[in-house]
Amino acid sequence: MKRYLIVKMSSMGDVIHTLPALTDAQKALGDIQFDWVVEPGFAEIPYWHHAVNKVIEAPLRHFRKAPWETYQQGQWHTFIQKLRYTTYDGVIDAQGLVKSALVTKFAKGPRYGLDKQSVREGFASLIYDKKINVPKGQHAVERVRQLFAKALQYSIADYPVDYGIDKSKLIPYTRGDNTIIFLHGTTWSTKHWPEQYWCRLAQLFSAKGFQILLPWGSESEQLRAERIRDFCQEKSIALLPEVLPKLKLGEITSLIAKAKGIIAVDTGLGHIAAAMAVPTISLYGPTDPGLTGAYGPKQYHLKVDAPCAPCFGRDCKKGNDFAVMPPCFETLPPEKVFHTLIESMADPELHINGLTIKNNHVNKEKVI
Repeated sequence: MKRYLIVKMSSMGDVIHTLPALTDAQKALGDIQFDWVVEPGFAEIPYWHHAVNKVIEAPLRHFRKAPWETYQQGQWHTFIQKLRYTTYDGVIDAQGLVKSALVTKFAKGPRYGLDKQSVREGFASLIYDKKINVPKGQHAVERVRQLFAKALQYSIADYPVDYGIDKSKLIPYTRGDNTIIFLHGTTWSTKHWPEQYWCRLAQLFSAKGFQILLPWGSESEQLRAERIRDFCQEKSIALLPEVLPKLKLGEITSLIAKAKGIIAVDTGLGHIAAAMAVPTISLYGPTDPGLTGAYGPKQYHLKVDAPCAPCFGRDCKKGNDFAVMPPCFETLPPEKVFHTLIESMADPELHINGLTIKNNHVNKEKVI
């Protein structure tokens, strides 16, 4: 059996984007297994794929924050020992950063990575034994698939995107079969869809008999979820949105897999929705979904229609004197988002403004 080591440590979306390449390799080569180096916060994800044998947790963030403590506790030494325990048929850097390339140096086996023209950080390519050209300008999922295919010498021409997640490995968790999940939490302030829009959207879906589920991962997200629920209560909506308890990643993934539909901002959990092929409307303001957006069947990207977008800014430079912040999201009001998801759930083809968007294609991007 061939055995390879993958280095793809973060972020959540990047880790999810790597899974289809493993499915390709199994289909093409059959008897193959992977070990995976990943940040502890995302260590659960690789185990969802049946081609993964072992996960090696990389304490790099902890090491950067507290290097002496990490060294004293032996975490770094243990990490290196795990890397060097097995001699691999190949070590694939699927991240393309200097830090990930350096990790490959400690592993045993020929090192594969992107060449200088393809890699994110050019110096990283100097560390690889075998440098592979994968043209830029493609979605991250396709670039990783091509990297693996060229490294392991097989064709992906006839393979559809398949994340290969074994749902039996998820933590069982359910809230019924008529649920809509709002993935409202994200990092940049400019990625946040306006809170008053979430409230109105919850009102629209709840009035139609859908159970809205509001997950959260931080105190600020919990407070937002509670305000959305309280808004519906003030409007006398009979079926109130449910603010979930704080869930493990496997639990929220289990809920996502069973949902009727998802509304998401540009967030890591949106990529999980894509991997589960659940009808999802992803909302993009300052970022562009073309290269790293939610990717897979039943994924729809709604982008703001503003001359400044995508600005890729973490802070809005237009100031705060607007009814909606960031103001570009005025072009994505709740009613538009509501009707788009309703249509996508009801019909295998989504018809909007004369456009036909087929669900069996991936990466639909329309300014609607």
